[in-house]
Amino acid sequence: MEPRNPYPTVDVIIENGGGIILIERKNPPHDWAIPGGFVDWGESLEEAAVREAREETSLHVRLIRQFHTYSDPRRDPRHHTITTVYIASAEGKPRAADDAKAIGIFTRDNLPPSLAFDHTDILNDYFSKRY
Repeated sequence: MEPRNPYPTVDVIIENGGGIILIERKNPPHDWAIPGGFVDWGESLEEAAVREAREETSLHVRLIRQFHTYSDPRRDPRHHTITTVYIASAEGKPRAADDAKAIGIFTRDNLPPSLAFDHTDILNDYFSKRY
């Protein structure tokens, strides 16, 4: 039997305009989400985070720090992924691109009611400064 391994992914909590940037996904699962995606072959986690942020928000981000890694096998309904989350800053006006249908800046008090994957847990940790 061929080995099965989880897929490495990254997510980027982008601080901008007094809040954080979330995207509304074009592809399933359709919900709001932290910008992010799969790490490409030959790419570091940091490179993937900067690339994914640019692809989905049209912004050039500056990574501030690695936040935490989330590995619950059920975090993505499509397959087993492990995500490393970064906190980043960016200036400018975000614009939805790539697989982002819409984009917005949110605070703890006005988050969308439904977030994809385990992003509610991640943002609860972020806003409570858990890690």
